[in-house]
Amino acid sequence: MSSKLLSFFSRWVTPNQLTLLRIFIVPILYGLIYVYREDHWILFATWVLYVLACLTDYWDGVLARYQNNTSRLGKLLDPVADKILLASLMIALVEVDRAPGALVTLILMRELAITGLRSVAAAEGRVISANSGGKLKTFSQMFAVGFLMIHYPTMWLPCHEIGIVLLWFSTGVTLWTGWQYFREFYFESN
Repeated sequence: MSSKLLSFFSRWVTPNQLTLLRIFIVPILYGLIYVYREDHWILFATWVLYVLACLTDYWDGVLARYQNNTSRLGKLLDPVADKILLASLMIALVEVDRAPGALVTLILMRELAITGLRSVAAAEGRVISANSGGKLKTFSQMFAVGFLMIHYPTMWLPCHEIGIVLLWFSTGVTLWTGWQYFREFYFESN
């Protein structure tokens, strides 16, 4: 993003507003997926809105760095917003038979386990920060959900099949990074 564009947007938008926007978009996306599961065009429009929601994850960080405006609230809200967005939509996709429940369950179990681990670490005065594996996990989940949302073949791409492959990959990355976090916590404790 150019500095002129950043300067313009930074007058009107804060990073936390973008993060909150991501959270507020979730019920709309969930409803559109659930109600219009067979309408190709509405699913495509829903996907466009989803892509915009995912981009706020990037833009809030860029804006925070540009404004030198990182806050404790932002550090808390950003990963929570990602989890709300992805977990809600994965559940919606399971409900409309677009995603395997077993894979989504594994992903959600890992997310809850790491949230619990971070709580234990915080109680001990320690911080478990996101690493590059965690960013890959979120990125791969976003792509998997995006393809599964479209579902139908689009521009000769078998979107559902690509989404399933990406969800398997994402599940592997999710479980691997979860293992890394637990291993790191254990070895730092001993």
